[in-house]
Amino acid sequence: MDLSQIDFIDSSGLGALVQLAKQAQTAEGTLQIVTNARVTQTVKLVRLEKFLSLQKSVEEALENVK
Repeated sequence: MDLSQIDFIDSSGLGALVQLAKQAQTAEGTLQIVTNARVTQTVKLVRLEKFLSLQKSVEEALENVK
């Protein structure tokens, strides 16, 4: 999921990402999230960086899927 162009994410957005990550895990898959510094900072603020797989680029995310 490419969120690199997103300027702001609130608690409902973070909740949706957590739900998607859980669904991916249940399906034995993975959710790679491409972020920018602002989104990454918000995710780290609520301590979800260990649960959500944040990537700096689409290429990096694709490498983690292979």
